[in-house]
Amino acid sequence: METQPEEIKLVLQEQKTYFASQETKSVSFRMEQLRKLKDGVKKHEQDIVKALALDLNKSELEAYSTEIGILYEEINFTLKRLQNWAKPKKVRTALTHTGSKGYVISEPFGAVLIIAPWNYPFQLALSPLVGAIAAGNTAVIKPSELTPNVSALIKRILEEQYPASYITAVEGGVSTSQALLAQPFDYIFFTGSVPVGKVVMEAASKHLTPVTLELGGKSPTIVHEDANLKLAAKRIVFGKFTNAGQTCIAPDYLLVHKKVKHGLMEAMKEAIKEFYGENPLESSRYSKIVNERHYSRLTGYLQDGDILFGGDRSDDTHRIAPTLLENAAPDSPVMTEEIFGPIFPVMEYETLDEAIEFVNARPKPLALYLFTESKDTELAVTSRVSFGGGCVNDTLMHIATPYLPFGGVGESGMGNYHGKYSFETFSHSKSVLKQTTRFDFSFRYPSAKNGLKLVKKLLK
Repeated sequence: METQPEEIKLVLQEQKTYFASQETKSVSFRMEQLRKLKDGVKKHEQDIVKALALDLNKSELEAYSTEIGILYEEINFTLKRLQNWAKPKKVRTALTHTGSKGYVISEPFGAVLIIAPWNYPFQLALSPLVGAIAAGNTAVIKPSELTPNVSALIKRILEEQYPASYITAVEGGVSTSQALLAQPFDYIFFTGSVPVGKVVMEAASKHLTPVTLELGGKSPTIVHEDANLKLAAKRIVFGKFTNAGQTCIAPDYLLVHKKVKHGLMEAMKEAIKEFYGENPLESSRYSKIVNERHYSRLTGYLQDGDILFGGDRSDDTHRIAPTLLENAAPDSPVMTEEIFGPIFPVMEYETLDEAIEFVNARPKPLALYLFTESKDTELAVTSRVSFGGGCVNDTLMHIATPYLPFGGVGESGMGNYHGKYSFETFSHSKSVLKQTTRFDFSFRYPSAKNGLKLVKKLLK
């Protein structure tokens, strides 16, 4: 059911009125609201697990580790540090400003809009909210209509914990999103696809609204000849097939040194069997594709190469087994479009330069994963390839630490968040210079004698 534009306009008006009351700016208030958020999640923990199982067939382990637990960590990390983050920060002043004091105030933008995706529908809706609350904003959350059980639960949790004039969820599909984007929010935080990200940015430009865009793209995995193959195989299979590959930072394609390709493929096959059994389509540990449209899109990619392993699928349950695909042409759809599913194209290379050039010839990826025991190889890849973030000898795990910023670059997005970076994303850094009145540098005024001479002496 779509939310009507008039209702959305009223919600934003009420939030802007509430923000103007100054109540959200108190640090103690913000901390209380973060605790409320955690309490609400704790209360509905099993409901969240059930909703994720209904919408995506996520196991309880996956639901807790990638959706619930990661949110608890974000809240706990922020609560411990928020008082320090929110303090005005003194800065040094230049010689030309002798007698003055400079400081930076982190102030909230106001009413912010958070548009969440369907692949991690709970965590990617509420993790940005932690930053919005911590910075002192009000917030409207737009959960994904493709995961209706999670969407309804998010709305219920927020209604139980907060007045709509402070934080609320607005449910609906494309027309609801369009109505939200037509409103003059003070900040927009969007997680989703590149094409929709462009629509969001265009809409935001009409109000000159600042945005964070957490997008996607084709994230490469490079396995060099000196990699620990057995461990690399397990970590790559974990990263690629968690949530059936429906992860924005999932390894999208594999570049493996030709000397170790066979060994890696055998180790990956074993890892897939270990994780999901002989028949992943019947495994309770393996997720489904979110809907018919995405299932149909993914099955089309199976024609773009030769199936090395897997390829089984179930039209009834929208499941596709973990699939290794080889001999895909570089210009085929599976190699030019973000896969966002459990299909993994495999390509080999002979020299590291060849692998680096292949990645650099394409749009900048959201993530990159490198497996090597060589510091020189690590330096070559991390210094020569631009990407949002990534891991050496692992996959996905860089997103799980609040000490690292998470975000894209180029087509994979702009801005970042997690931990302190979330607080900074939802804050405006306001600079203030407090000038002394005990004396005055009169040489700056138009009537000053020798003013030009003194200015040139100071600013040379």
